[in-house]
Amino acid sequence: MRSYVLLCAIIFLNILHCFCNEKYTTAFDNVNVEEILSSERLLNNYFKCMMDRGSCPPDAAELKRNLPDALQTDCSKCSEKQKEVSKQIVKFLIEKKPNMWKELQEKYDPEQVYIKKFAQHLDIKV
Repeated sequence: MRSYVLLCAIIFLNILHCFCNEKYTTAFDNVNVEEILSSERLLNNYFKCMMDRGSCPPDAAELKRNLPDALQTDCSKCSEKQKEVSKQIVKFLIEKKPNMWKELQEKYDPEQVYIKKFAQHLDIKV
């Protein structure tokens, strides 16, 4: 009986460890964000994907899938690279593409709950 309880405890701790250490995939961390932001065509394709108006390349589909969770959890599953890229993209959109930014914000954060925390953590003005 003791070995059964011990086995259950070990399994439970392993499951808990997996959930606590869950991170988003880093498979797309090397996407050239500068290239996307500097190309109207690429940027519009990504924007359409995020707004459910067009097809999604694999990296954009991953972002779209993870964005609600990242907003709710303060990007706790993000790598450092993902946090830096997020800051870069948000700053770019706020400064250079305010209409896109407004639409994204209305879709993903209509109550402006998450952007306030996000801006504070990433030291950006919204």
